[in-house]
Amino acid sequence: MGFHEFSSPYDWSRIASFKRTAKAAFGGMVDLSVGSPVDPVPDSVRKALGAASNDPNAYGYPVTAGTADLRSAIAEWFAAARNVDLTAIDADVVPTVGSKEGVALMASLLHLGAGDVVVQPKVSYPTYEIGTQLAGAKVLKVDDVADVESWKDVPGVKAIWVNSPCNPTGAVLAAEQMAAIVAAARGIGAVVLSDECYALMQWGNVDVEADADTLASTPCALRPDVCGGSAQGVLVLYSLSKQSNMAGYRTAFIAGDKSLIVPMTAYRKQIGQIIPGPVQAAMAVGLRDLESVKAQRKRYANRLGILVSALRAYGYCTDMPDGALYVWVKAKSGDCWKDMEQLARIGIIASPGEFYGAPEYLRFSATAGDAAIADAAERLAR
Repeated sequence: MGFHEFSSPYDWSRIASFKRTAKAAFGGMVDLSVGSPVDPVPDSVRKALGAASNDPNAYGYPVTAGTADLRSAIAEWFAAARNVDLTAIDADVVPTVGSKEGVALMASLLHLGAGDVVVQPKVSYPTYEIGTQLAGAKVLKVDDVADVESWKDVPGVKAIWVNSPCNPTGAVLAAEQMAAIVAAARGIGAVVLSDECYALMQWGNVDVEADADTLASTPCALRPDVCGGSAQGVLVLYSLSKQSNMAGYRTAFIAGDKSLIVPMTAYRKQIGQIIPGPVQAAMAVGLRDLESVKAQRKRYANRLGILVSALRAYGYCTDMPDGALYVWVKAKSGDCWKDMEQLARIGIIASPGEFYGAPEYLRFSATAGDAAIADAAERLAR
């Protein structure tokens, strides 16, 4: 049947008029909308990319499932950063060309379609819904996926999207909540799809300065106390876009249930969804360079702190998020578009909450540079 039609309010062209207003403001535009990294790619990653530019995996066709070195690096990263032993839980991995395509293709790769239901948070990353629509399956939005009673008895549920830390809200699920989701999903034969792309950006109860030599991670769906020591029915998605500023490299992966990963890998090979060979080498180094990840965490923590204080000064009621890289605030006017217009007049662009399912909210991204965050803070505090 091919891809089905989709509909979504997630269209960045809708904020073009606000950008024109912001660019005309004194000092120009400060863009805090799209969460695109601006900091340098780690030196180790750039060197690895150059060194691998004439490897067999570069001049020849690259390996869909990932080179042996990349697969080892993913396993090492899980052990070092997430307290997960992939071998012990019989998990497999496959690299993806960025996490977005992994999300968008997930329902299709799971062979979901008419009559199947995919559960997702009501306020969430728009591509969950778009991917389900592309497969021809039905979307079920719930206030809180951790409230398993809201979906476990719904006929046709085949998959449940979990996003912790959440984009856009920054909310983090406890291990006990994730374990309950996994247990309930297994009880109805559904797959847990855990988007953990911001897992190393945890801020709740964490002193980034004091814990500079450690990596605080949110609970992983493949952690033994969550998955019960088995990867069965669980898939975790992760990306290096934020931890290593590698958004343009398109480096991500899916890990989990081998019975699901193996056929996914075969399909990906046939449709050419393969990370280029030199990029695979750079990705392996990025996963191992945890010192660069720690340095980037400190940058984001500082920016978030400045942004939260400035937004409070402007009149928004907000606190440091528990995780991720965004400040999620309720619109002062009650309507994200009215607030967008007011902010544009002082040159600041946020993301309208309507994109994420909550038109009464806005999202401010801390992925802008230090100077931009400082400029925004000054304008908000006037």
